[in-house]
Amino acid sequence: MALCKTSIFINIIRNNRHYSTLCKSLTNINSLNYSKPILITSQRWLFHESFRKGGYDTEKKVSNLEHLKSGFKELKQELKLFGQEVKELIITDPLLIARPGETDLIWCFNEPGVLDKFVTTSDSDHNEGFSKCSLEMSSAGRARFHGYLDVRVPKDGRIKKAGYCAMRSKRTRKSFKRPATFDWNLYNTLVLKIRGDGRSYLLNISCEGYYDITWNDIYHYVLYTRGGPYWQIAKIPFSKFVLGSKGRLQDKQNRMRFDKVTHFGISCGDKINGRFDLEIEYVGLEFDPTHEEEFAYEMYKTDKYIVGV
Repeated sequence: MALCKTSIFINIIRNNRHYSTLCKSLTNINSLNYSKPILITSQRWLFHESFRKGGYDTEKKVSNLEHLKSGFKELKQELKLFGQEVKELIITDPLLIARPGETDLIWCFNEPGVLDKFVTTSDSDHNEGFSKCSLEMSSAGRARFHGYLDVRVPKDGRIKKAGYCAMRSKRTRKSFKRPATFDWNLYNTLVLKIRGDGRSYLLNISCEGYYDITWNDIYHYVLYTRGGPYWQIAKIPFSKFVLGSKGRLQDKQNRMRFDKVTHFGISCGDKINGRFDLEIEYVGLEFDPTHEEEFAYEMYKTDKYIVGV
């Protein structure tokens, strides 16, 4: 867009919901009543990502007074966490080696308090579909991720695909809400004990970096479940996870940064209408000395005109 009248430009923004993230500021109008706006949007130009959620601004607007009130309520708990960090620092007894074949549990879903470390989302939460899901304790005393997957597309002229439900761990934090990451350098295999319904699910491991270009980097792997009443143990090497961003596989692949893991999640989006039900007993890590593969996919260098990275 070169030169355009300001009134026409403003009407385009107001009437087009697809470009709701356009910059609000315009340049000065000259004597001929023309302006030169610069269109910078994460969807169109991929210049700067304003939100970590990829355009979904779901943060609640809270006043400074409410921030102070909630901060004082959590001060006692944060001081207790800070004391634990100091104690661990003094003891300095880190785990230097993982025992082969021994599973170290990250989340064991044997009590309701563990479910508070996860959140569930679906397309209906953003008015982009009709799917529903929830995470609760099952009759067997384990986590139950279930709901209804609906692939109907809303008739708003904006949404092209629909039908997903997901559960994801909350961001791990140190005392006083400082962001932290998981350190999985000692392991090379992800272990899950699950009981499924025959559907296929997607395992997601997020590795958010500092810059906005890496905020949506997620490593994926398809988890196939049995349809019977028996539990199954799935062991997936980290080298099999493939890199994607905003649901698209990347041309240039690279192995996972095990010291920069921020989230773990499971999503259901196999384009099949109907109910889904997945029980999870635990999610753990394991070191397999027989698995020597670093990354299962192509890592060779390509010309810039083939892969624009």
